[in-house]
Amino acid sequence: MSVDVEAYYRRYGPQVLRRCRFLLREEEQAVDAMHDVFVQLLRYQAALKDAGPSSLLHQIATRVCLNRLRGAKRRPEDRDDELVLKIAASGDTEARTAARGLLDRLFGRVPASSRDIAVLHLVDGMTLEETAREVGLSVSGVRKRLRALSAVLQELEAA
Repeated sequence: MSVDVEAYYRRYGPQVLRRCRFLLREEEQAVDAMHDVFVQLLRYQAALKDAGPSSLLHQIATRVCLNRLRGAKRRPEDRDDELVLKIAASGDTEARTAARGLLDRLFGRVPASSRDIAVLHLVDGMTLEETAREVGLSVSGVRKRLRALSAVLQELEAA
């Protein structure tokens, strides 16, 4: 059975748009990216199963937005954009690499759904209740997952 893209759009469209806004920081681009997410869903509709739609749409939205950002980095629209991208790209590469490695080790030790919970709550700013509703857990289940992530992170930092 294929997914009902129209129902997904009505139910998850606001979540996808929030994610796109967070990553792209520009309303017009975020709306375009959100539409691209659902176009991809339409394109592969027959191959998809109706399981874990929130996580699936979150991953698609993240990839679509990151691809847009990478594309903008390769071909800035004007000189001001190029300067902003240079400033954003500069920084402590070593610290960024270390943080990325720590996150890889952290998320390698926990279920993928815990990663989704962390992103929805800590990055996207959703409340515990909103996060619980999106991932299909109780609020106490979300708290338990976040505590477990915190414990693993403290263990990794101590090592």
